[in-house]
Amino acid sequence: MAPLPDFRPRQLSLGPLEAEILEILWQRGAATVKEIHNQILEDPDRELAYASVTTVLRRLTEKGWLVCNTADRAFVWQPRVTREEATILKAHNQLQEFLQVGNPDIVAAFADELDHTSLDKLEAIAQRIKAAREAREKS
Repeated sequence: MAPLPDFRPRQLSLGPLEAEILEILWQRGAATVKEIHNQILEDPDRELAYASVTTVLRRLTEKGWLVCNTADRAFVWQPRVTREEATILKAHNQLQEFLQVGNPDIVAAFADELDHTSLDKLEAIAQRIKAAREAREKS
């Protein structure tokens, strides 16, 4: 299991177009507004203004998902976190929200609904938690 990334975007929630553009950047590594816009418009059923892509890229930067650099007088956008790191951060956030319920009966009811594969995963998680606690106590 990978640890939580050191860097975390300020806001994890993403709209559909934000998620689509972030996915394009994860695939490409980095891209200009024009490259992203052209890739989206490869779908003949799509219509999207160039300015809309620029706005979304700016919004993703403000949320902490992207960084913008200049290369040959063009703005080049790239993700600040990998797809895997984003998955870890979102899962961690969902777990924290679930645990904030604070009612052991609700958590237990959830656990009662798990299948054997999920129970095996939970057992592995419990073992890691136990090992982390023991390591913390030793140091």
